[in-house]
Amino acid sequence: MDSYLVNEIFYSLQGEGVRSGTPNLFLRFSRCNLTCKAETHGFDCDTEFESGRRMTLDEILAEGRALSAACTWVVLTGGEPALQVDRELIDRFHAAGYRLAIETNGSIVLPEGIDWITVSPKVAEHAIRQRTAHEVKYVRGHGQAIPKTVVQAEHHLISPAFDGAEVEPRTLDWCIRLCKENPPWRLSVQQHKLWKVR
Repeated sequence: MDSYLVNEIFYSLQGEGVRSGTPNLFLRFSRCNLTCKAETHGFDCDTEFESGRRMTLDEILAEGRALSAACTWVVLTGGEPALQVDRELIDRFHAAGYRLAIETNGSIVLPEGIDWITVSPKVAEHAIRQRTAHEVKYVRGHGQAIPKTVVQAEHHLISPAFDGAEVEPRTLDWCIRLCKENPPWRLSVQQHKLWKVR
């Protein structure tokens, strides 16, 4: 691909999942193939990813290095990063000394070579195409059950849906209950919102 539609690039701590607390460069791609609404998903999408600018890989790598010359992990996120992530991007980042993590809704099969895959499904199980991952994470609102996932993963996570920067106590209590009643599922709270970092 000659260029990629990028929403933003920033440096912060990973706020959720097994890799929580680790420093990462975040490469947020523009656009998504799904629309998450409370009526259908139990929560509203809280990320602005429609805007963006066209960037070449050289420009992306240069901006990442300017933000942190020491960080070696890049999180590919969105929107839906699988709409744009390709073999050329993976190979260039690896050649530059980076390891790649991705956060995907699972509706598109990913290219080989990504170092850490998080599938957070937003579609029915039969529509999930990326069926292997390091971790599978379901965002749950109050009253939503854990589906019988088709994703084969080492780590199984439940993430309570936030309302802006806050999580409702009853939603958190519900997700704690889900984890207690359904091992090996475990809780993953969006800690970056509590830490007030991006």
